[in-house]
Amino acid sequence: MRVRTLCVLSLLLALTGITQAQQKPWPIRAVIVTTFEVGNDTGDIPGEYQFWVEREHLTEILDFPGGPNLPAGQHPLRTNADHTVLGIISGTTLVNATASMMALGLDPRFDLTHAYFLINGIAGVDPHVASMGSAAWASFVINDVSRYLDPRDAPADWPYGFFPNSGNSKLIPSAIAAASPANPLEVPAASWMRSNTYTLNPKLAAWAYAQTKGLNLGDDPKVAAYRTGFNGFPEAQKPPFVLMGDTFASDDYWHGPTMTKFAEDWVRLYTHGKGTFAMTEMEDAGFMNALERLSAMHRVDADRVMVLRTASNYSMPLPGHAAVESLTAPYIGGRLALESAWLCGSTVLHKILTDWPKYYGQIPGE
Repeated sequence: MRVRTLCVLSLLLALTGITQAQQKPWPIRAVIVTTFEVGNDTGDIPGEYQFWVEREHLTEILDFPGGPNLPAGQHPLRTNADHTVLGIISGTTLVNATASMMALGLDPRFDLTHAYFLINGIAGVDPHVASMGSAAWASFVINDVSRYLDPRDAPADWPYGFFPNSGNSKLIPSAIAAASPANPLEVPAASWMRSNTYTLNPKLAAWAYAQTKGLNLGDDPKVAAYRTGFNGFPEAQKPPFVLMGDTFASDDYWHGPTMTKFAEDWVRLYTHGKGTFAMTEMEDAGFMNALERLSAMHRVDADRVMVLRTASNYSMPLPGHAAVESLTAPYIGGRLALESAWLCGSTVLHKILTDWPKYYGQIPGE
């Protein structure tokens, strides 16, 4: 009887050990962050997620209760077979990006403390700096928290209606001098305005760029024909290429030369002249805000975050054309941008994963 009791206890202890082992968080090495998918995750017209799912073999599907409510319901997470690479669709716009990233970072199923985050997706490119299909690694993510006057109500010499909030109840001259936003003295000290600047690990960003700057991103005949019309914009007329360039986040889906000038000035202002506006998007500041908070909670390492945006369109129309014309036109560079995102992103991802014993403890470039 005693022997039987001991056998039962041994079995229970063994089962308890198996259960505890199954509940141990998966040690994730890389998180692939995208914002939308067109339809299914595989086999149809691709959005930002599909190439990653198909080509990185993210075959295991996991419920994501904290995920965004997309048209088909909350979109699941995906991992590869050994549970080291995790993929997420956040949903578009800043609110979805922030909430989805916080939900992921607090999910007890995953150990993200050594994970590299690859935020990637399509964007509008400034034709002053790059061409459709190009890929930009960011050193800074800039947000658009601001004060605003309708241009019809603003002083006649203002180039646009946006200006920094002074952090006090009065509009002081330095805060409204929108004609010279590159002056670092115009950056307000108000603590809530810190959400306008997120600085990425510069060594990791430079390393990622170095691994990909020589890649051939391919081209598309329609895109090649279209970009010839950007007379006076030599960078916009080049075949797709890889560059270092920063992203500007906004919930306003804006377009045109005036807003492009605003983004250029705003990025320069909030980086004290160190940054260069390259890509306009609607999520990256939300991602970064969540990741900074999660890093402070020791759930993630903010120094392991990379932001890669690829150009599906230009942020302004062809010279001599109306902004509304190109805003409402189909994005002929969408497929090219998605390919660029996967090619550049996977090149960096594979280098990290291939040498994981090294990059587990040492961040590339450092």
